[in-house]
Amino acid sequence: MSDELIQPEKKVGIGAYISLIFACVFFSGAFASNHWWGIFDFITLNGTWGKVVQTAVMNDAGTLQTVLGNFRGKGGSGAIDGFCFALTLIPTIMFSIGMVTVCEHYGALDAARKLLTPILRGLLGIPGSACLALIASLQSSDGGAAMTRQLKDEGKLTEKEVTIFATFQQTAGAGIGSFLASDAVLFTLMGPDGKPLLPIALGVGLGIELLGKVVAAWIMRLYLFLSGKKSAS
Repeated sequence: MSDELIQPEKKVGIGAYISLIFACVFFSGAFASNHWWGIFDFITLNGTWGKVVQTAVMNDAGTLQTVLGNFRGKGGSGAIDGFCFALTLIPTIMFSIGMVTVCEHYGALDAARKLLTPILRGLLGIPGSACLALIASLQSSDGGAAMTRQLKDEGKLTEKEVTIFATFQQTAGAGIGSFLASDAVLFTLMGPDGKPLLPIALGVGLGIELLGKVVAAWIMRLYLFLSGKKSAS
């Protein structure tokens, strides 16, 4: 059976392209901000869990100092801690799937399939309908995984395509979000001579990370190709 899925051609109108543009912007993190335009950003609207007091000590000056932590607390283990961790994933997954379903209703995936299939098929071996999951995975590994599962369940991705796509996603998972949140500070460090400690620019570092994701997908494509060829022979 061919890995290519035959799907009926759908008419793509201007509304579908508008929906696709909105979805790409929404999941890209371009509008991540505490200002009003943050309502157009997935991570901003997804929010964070509140903080609770983890420890409280009185210093020598008589001032009470507190250390805040999340609702999971500290030192958890076993099935109980795993259950609490699962609770932190549910809102992100539900929200991402809900937004994709709304955008899909207005034709975003049909527009993506028509516009991006030649690009993504050549680059990663996946159809253009996976573009929203790809964009979301660069910001949130949980959101990207949930969208990929939805595409597979709807028959828009084959088993082979899911394997390649999962390799792309899990190589430096949530790459852009994690890179800008955690690693960007390294590019601001200066040595004693006043020169940056890292010899490359932030954009170059991010580009190397994204290139690594593509290379990992290519390696998986090669492995699947050789495995299929070996099985056929």
